[in-house]
Amino acid sequence: MTFPSSGPDSLAKLLSAGGVVMIPLALLSVITLALILVYLCTLRRGAVAGRRYMTTAETLLTKGDLMGLMAVSSRHRDIAAVIMNRVLAFVAENPSASDEQIREIAQTEGAREASVLNQRIAWLADIATIAPMLGLLGTVFGMIRSFSVMANDVAASRPMLLAEGVAEALVATAAGLVIGIPAMAAYAWFRGRVQGMISEMEGATSLLLVKLLIGRIKPRS
Repeated sequence: MTFPSSGPDSLAKLLSAGGVVMIPLALLSVITLALILVYLCTLRRGAVAGRRYMTTAETLLTKGDLMGLMAVSSRHRDIAAVIMNRVLAFVAENPSASDEQIREIAQTEGAREASVLNQRIAWLADIATIAPMLGLLGTVFGMIRSFSVMANDVAASRPMLLAEGVAEALVATAAGLVIGIPAMAAYAWFRGRVQGMISEMEGATSLLLVKLLIGRIKPRS
């Protein structure tokens, strides 16, 4: 079985030679590209604790305006703002809560946000595992097709059918690796970025929490 050396038609024929597993592999390739683009836009340090929010939050904590900080935190999408909003909501509902209880709430919310960040990029790791497995499945299909040629009574057609089976096996394997390797590389890179975001989240939250506990007053009604 031969393919043209170049052009869109040759690529289409090459992909079609991979068999039915090329359909889910093509879908995984689109999902992988979409995830990478989304993560590039959303997984950034500014999404953790923006300078504008941190400056406003520190000023309000210095003044002891917890209700004002709660209102500001509810309007920001920064992860630190989300955590502080939940902590302040707990303080508002439980004005007699101890410092240890407030710290526990902050740690719980921080762990939850960290888990969400890690879970988001886990999709890339899943794709990096599934894509080569689908490629291996295509390889098995191709080899089965090749061995079934041995039972063909028409000897003249055996070389062509055998070549098609081998092509299906090789194309499916290559496609699985072409998708799985970049997905794993992207996962490793984004994992490092997420760990940096988590560290920044912990630092920003700890700073605001200390200021809250030091200058803590009951929320004004």
